[in-house]
Amino acid sequence: MIKTTNATLQGLITGGLMIAASLLIYQTKSSFDNNLQFIVYALYILGLAWTLHNFRIYSSKKKNFKQYFSHGFKCFVVVTLLMVAFTWAFMQLNPQMENEMAENTRREMMGSGNYTQAEIDSNVTKAKEYYTPMLISMAIFSYLLIGSVITAALSAILLNLPKNTADA
Repeated sequence: MIKTTNATLQGLITGGLMIAASLLIYQTKSSFDNNLQFIVYALYILGLAWTLHNFRIYSSKKKNFKQYFSHGFKCFVVVTLLMVAFTWAFMQLNPQMENEMAENTRREMMGSGNYTQAEIDSNVTKAKEYYTPMLISMAIFSYLLIGSVITAALSAILLNLPKNTADA
């Protein structure tokens, strides 16, 4: 199966593993804000490495930076779509996270003593309104940025590795 998987399927598998790891981390720690989140990023990097490695070994296409990056791009775009969909769905199923953020914002603003009650209420309402779109925007940007940087780096590394007759 590994031999015949394409970059899109590898992106689906990688994204699925990342979502499963994220849910396990949330279930264990009741938060995404902890060091275990690096496991999700490690899975992302490993998925990209797997995709590019398979391309190097099993593809008969000419190997150049453009081909490597194009192959990795297919994987990281699928991962990004899955993680954005997961972020949106998770937020819809867990509205208490938005409410907790709003209460934390309210407490911080009240504690600073620099805002009127009307300003606090207005800012909390705006924060709640923009919370999910902000998280989705951050997910899009971060997964695309990480995917493109890692894909570019791995593509350059794989392109410069000596050819091994066992890889053919």
